[in-house]
Amino acid sequence: MQIWGLSVSPDLGYSPHMSTNPPSLRPDQASARITETRRTGQPNIGMVSLGCPKALVDSERILTRLRAEGYGISPDYAGADAVIVNTCGFLDSAKAESLEAIGEALSENGKVLVTGCLGADPDYITGAHPKVLAVTGPHQYEQVLDAVHAAVPPKPDPYIDLLPASAVSLTPRHYSYLKISEGCNHKCKFCIIPDMRGRLASRPAHAVLREAEKLVENGVKELLVISQDTSAYGVDIKHAEARGHRAHITDLARDLGSLGAWVRLHYVYPYPHVRNLVPLMAEGLILPYLDIPFQHAHPDVLRRMARPAAAAKTLDEIAAWRNICPDIALRSTFIVGYPGETEAEFQTLLDWLDEAQLDRVGCFQYENVDGARSNALSGHVAGEVKQDRWERFMAKAQAISEAKLAAKVGQKLDVIVDEIDESGATCRTKADAPEIDGNLFIDEGFETLSVGDIISVEIDEAGEYDLWAKLA
Repeated sequence: MQIWGLSVSPDLGYSPHMSTNPPSLRPDQASARITETRRTGQPNIGMVSLGCPKALVDSERILTRLRAEGYGISPDYAGADAVIVNTCGFLDSAKAESLEAIGEALSENGKVLVTGCLGADPDYITGAHPKVLAVTGPHQYEQVLDAVHAAVPPKPDPYIDLLPASAVSLTPRHYSYLKISEGCNHKCKFCIIPDMRGRLASRPAHAVLREAEKLVENGVKELLVISQDTSAYGVDIKHAEARGHRAHITDLARDLGSLGAWVRLHYVYPYPHVRNLVPLMAEGLILPYLDIPFQHAHPDVLRRMARPAAAAKTLDEIAAWRNICPDIALRSTFIVGYPGETEAEFQTLLDWLDEAQLDRVGCFQYENVDGARSNALSGHVAGEVKQDRWERFMAKAQAISEAKLAAKVGQKLDVIVDEIDESGATCRTKADAPEIDGNLFIDEGFETLSVGDIISVEIDEAGEYDLWAKLA
């Protein structure tokens, strides 16, 4: 059994190919890119990585550091001396999935170390699984290493392990997530991310750029910039400049765009300065794509959520972005059934969708989360009402997506090749992020293509979320 469990958390998005809500948290198995031959007596560690791409970056860093200490990386339970489960704790459904993954690892292997967001509440984990060896919180790299050392002592080979270790990747080699900050300074009432992952802590711009340069030098064709609030990057360090690079999202985006790879920005709050990013998209420095967590459209609901930038005139901003860069693709996630949401407020959201014409839209039914301030709000919406509103919302979003994709038929677009099998090539346009958006399929003339190629195609068919094309 493979144990590279990669899941997508609701804080990044909703896959249109999933019918459940929240989506199934383990839709795919991501295989580690481990090429070294194991030596005799080498201790081996496995990893189950759940949650958002920010957690995935943490998993890759943990495994890379373990590899540098002489540990082997096992792709299955049987070959692992211990298993690390990197958990998600954003929603109750994610917590349940994390507990299930821990239980599976205990059953299949027996030696389990737990880290990640759910690790911020160790009693919750040990109450369900008292036999776990250790529990650490999110991005606690040193504590994870200490726990591994205690459970499976390292046995370095002085002749082999002195060699520089290559980074461990849990994603395909042609794209990589680039985490620019940790934590969040906001206090949205439905969210406990600041409690789990702390306040905003931005990385120095030169460090981010150095990592990006290394990734591109090693063949990465697409950089996916992630954080909890990408727009706020550098605010905590007062946009400090060091080694010629300023910690501001506009400057960072320009620097990253100079590397020659696709640069995709995720989780960008709609602050006014976002308008300064759009010319970079029009120039081709970064992809014409914005992942923006609008969450709702009615101002009263946004106030009850305590959302930052709730007062922004988002439709005016969207119009301004499209005026600067007509090809810009906008994706967002929303919450329906938030406490106090009336039918009129929900209808405002549907009307807003008609006007906004977003390209990619996801939606979650509100869930109470332990520790969230929204639990105490009055007017909680009945489950059947939330389900009805979610179905109406997704029907509206699907119709918009289908119409916008139909308009692309006959166009020539650049796409990146993600996967090739005997039936064809699975690709993505600049408007589609991996795992959470749509696909483009080529079923003729794909034999000469390779994963990671960026090619030109002509669109000849469109569906609700996906496209089909031929080589241009």
